[in-house]
Amino acid sequence: MKKKKGLIILLIIIALIAIWLWRSYNSLVTVSEGVDNQWAQVEVQYQRRFDLIPNLVEAVKGVMSQEQAVFGDLAAARENYTGATTVNAKAEAATQVENSLGRLLAIMENYPELKSAETVQNLMTQLEGTENRVSVERGRFNEAVKSFNVLIKRFPMNFVSNLFNYSEKAYFQVAAGVENAPVVDLNLN
Repeated sequence: MKKKKGLIILLIIIALIAIWLWRSYNSLVTVSEGVDNQWAQVEVQYQRRFDLIPNLVEAVKGVMSQEQAVFGDLAAARENYTGATTVNAKAEAATQVENSLGRLLAIMENYPELKSAETVQNLMTQLEGTENRVSVERGRFNEAVKSFNVLIKRFPMNFVSNLFNYSEKAYFQVAAGVENAPVVDLNLN
């Protein structure tokens, strides 16, 4: 009778541990998918930006023919983003786009005829809204990453996360130097 009672207690303990592992694993999957989903939202905003940039470039290209290097930089940065495979690589490529776009916008300030063109103004307004959305989505992504990273580091979830090979996810970090305004040289020597 004692053996049977001991066996039942052991089975209950094993069942409780199995249920805890099951729930813990499902929590990890849910939070991890939340991070991936939030990154997808960042990419949606990047795609919106990338769709607007060619229209803006075409709208100003004729007037700013001497600024072809900026257009080339924008195209190269977009291509780098498309080829990037990790969050960090995409963040770095997105920063290249932002730097090139910043140079384009700074140059445009020196062309009053562009600033008054309705098409350019409309594109600039859309691009400004998109930049705000990108910023919001990046913040949300970093919050999702923080929640995930805290979850996998806390005891006893850290044992489960190690058991199922869940590791920290990288935060979105902008590249060094983006805090500086782009340098624009309009000297046409």
